[in-house]
Amino acid sequence: MGFIDSYKHLEKLCGEILNDERKVSAYIDEMINTPRGVCLVRGWNEDLKKLKHYRWVRNQIVHEPGCAEENMCSPEDALWLDDFYSRIMNQSDPLALYYKAANVRPKQRPEEDYAEVFGDHVPYQEDTSQRGKDSLRGLACALAGVFIIIVLLFIISQVYFSAG
Repeated sequence: MGFIDSYKHLEKLCGEILNDERKVSAYIDEMINTPRGVCLVRGWNEDLKKLKHYRWVRNQIVHEPGCAEENMCSPEDALWLDDFYSRIMNQSDPLALYYKAANVRPKQRPEEDYAEVFGDHVPYQEDTSQRGKDSLRGLACALAGVFIIIVLLFIISQVYFSAG
């Protein structure tokens, strides 16, 4: 596939998974609006820069006189786009890795539509049930810690006052 065909292929997929007519731009915006992505996903910034660059290249080829695939990109550029498409399909793209690492789910598409693209992957919604369990565990640990400190203080005071 050439650059433009590879870009169109990726663009169609991005539009489908994000349910957004802006397609690759929507994917880029989702990455930009995910500030912890760079911390949680290796290669986040590199992928974001590549996507922005390839969007710019595509726009140059389509809109600027004298710009063509032959003088704007190399076969490696099309290969990168094809690889990124494959990464989305097998859920190893930056956003999918972020959602897994941050324990959140995608939020744009209805479950049944999203399943058509990603199989068992569930739409974006933050998993609050685990957060609630973690909060209760944290509270229980804090209370246990306070109880232990009180018991230790009581024992120390008994030893101190009985010795004195």
